[in-house]
Amino acid sequence: MMKGSQMFLEPFSKSEIGLGLRAPHYSAILESPPKQTWFEAIAENYMGVEKGTGGRAIRVLEKIRCNHDIVLHGVSLNIGSVDEPSENYLKRLKSLIARIEPKWTSDHLCWTGVNGENLHDLLPLPYTEEVLDHVVEKILWVQDFLGRRMLFENVSAYLTFKHSQMEEWEFLSEISRRADCGILLDINNIYVSSKNLGFNPLTYLDHIPPARVGQIHLAGHSIQKTNHGICLIDTHDRPVPEPVWALYVEAVKRFGWIPTLIEWDASIPEFSILAAEGEKARNLMEVTS
Repeated sequence: MMKGSQMFLEPFSKSEIGLGLRAPHYSAILESPPKQTWFEAIAENYMGVEKGTGGRAIRVLEKIRCNHDIVLHGVSLNIGSVDEPSENYLKRLKSLIARIEPKWTSDHLCWTGVNGENLHDLLPLPYTEEVLDHVVEKILWVQDFLGRRMLFENVSAYLTFKHSQMEEWEFLSEISRRADCGILLDINNIYVSSKNLGFNPLTYLDHIPPARVGQIHLAGHSIQKTNHGICLIDTHDRPVPEPVWALYVEAVKRFGWIPTLIEWDASIPEFSILAAEGEKARNLMEVTS
């Protein structure tokens, strides 16, 4: 199998691992800039209010950018909704892109609201030809508006739609082909969904086109008991668990070296603990790829 992303230039060396940029770590990063590290910033955190300039957050991001490469990751593009793309949102995103000059920009393959209401969650899509056509059309329009190709991330799933006509990995792969976009492959999300929905995560990896994978996410999840059994929740509130590390090794075997990022969004620890997770990813990548 062909290894490595053929769509995206490799802007980082294999020794560089990405970390999710979160406000509690600003001081540690500015006081002692870590080596061989790039950061992924949540785009909405730095877009500011509609007529504002972004405040302290954007100023901090600009300082961090002096020593580290930045990528932008959105949570509100709402690419799967029946709503038209928000030009106001996209103008602000485009302005942020021009200001920060990220290596790339990504968002999620899902919907987050309807009728102009943001539900603040990453909601799954039914995998049908109709939805496929709709999402492809929107991605093409958004990429044209921004003047750049984007990456789209697979989200965690807790249910399936009875009228889906294909598997998630088929839907994601076809989206990337028809819209000529990249894939942000979240290994934790694949593992969480595989346990919740009962599929083999290696089957998922086997059907993803290597040339479309531009970035990988790793994170922790929680395990909850429900009336219907055990459910895994994508909480990003703890270290990457061993089964996700094992699946990451398989992903590296299949795709080769791909820029990899550690996410930690709740119960955020000291920066050194997050950095240690990045070190583990670096070591696994170096011995596997």
